[in-house]
Amino acid sequence: MKAIYEIRRLRETAYTPLGSVWEGEDAELIERMLNIYPRRAPRRILDATVNEGRFWRGSTRRVVGMDIDCIHKPSIVGDNLKMPFANAAFDVVVYDPPHIPNQGRDRSKDFNQRFGLIVKSWKDNNYSLSHTFPMFLSEAYRVLRQEGILLCKITDYVHNHRYQWAHIELVRAAQELYFCPCDCIIKIRKAPIIDPKWKISHHSRRQHCYWLVFRKSDRCE
Repeated sequence: MKAIYEIRRLRETAYTPLGSVWEGEDAELIERMLNIYPRRAPRRILDATVNEGRFWRGSTRRVVGMDIDCIHKPSIVGDNLKMPFANAAFDVVVYDPPHIPNQGRDRSKDFNQRFGLIVKSWKDNNYSLSHTFPMFLSEAYRVLRQEGILLCKITDYVHNHRYQWAHIELVRAAQELYFCPCDCIIKIRKAPIIDPKWKISHHSRRQHCYWLVFRKSDRCE
């Protein structure tokens, strides 16, 4: 009987691999990542772009949610380019920046609320928010403890028929600030975003994004 219980215990605690392609919800994926990448169970987690907090619905984890817009009622209203936290305050930082830089002409879709478009990006920045990556990453590095984990959800963007490689720009900026890139998970949706008003396409339609994993360390393992 003791052997049976031991076998059952081993099965319940057995290693479950995480695939490099994810089709489920972000909240479930984040929970899986939090059980894999931190060297110890994270006690303090910062969501630096919390918005309405959908990553944490149903979660029992203690999360400090920060957003620049008070409409979402975050734990702290603040700018993730200048965070109001002490050095080495968190074990994990989560980052999900807007992938659409501006509302555009279609006012029927409230991108400002859905994607947190408080910070705009215009022609001088190639209609991209990647110019904010170094400032955010510098702050994330500061508030993370040594060996801390940075989880970033990044979506590439096409504007004016030009592909903007946001995930590559983020990796390069992170490496320059001494983060160690450790992993990449591709999250896919069932179908690409398609608008009936579109008559021609110059690029494939995006139906995936990236979750990038960085460690504040000189090595991943």
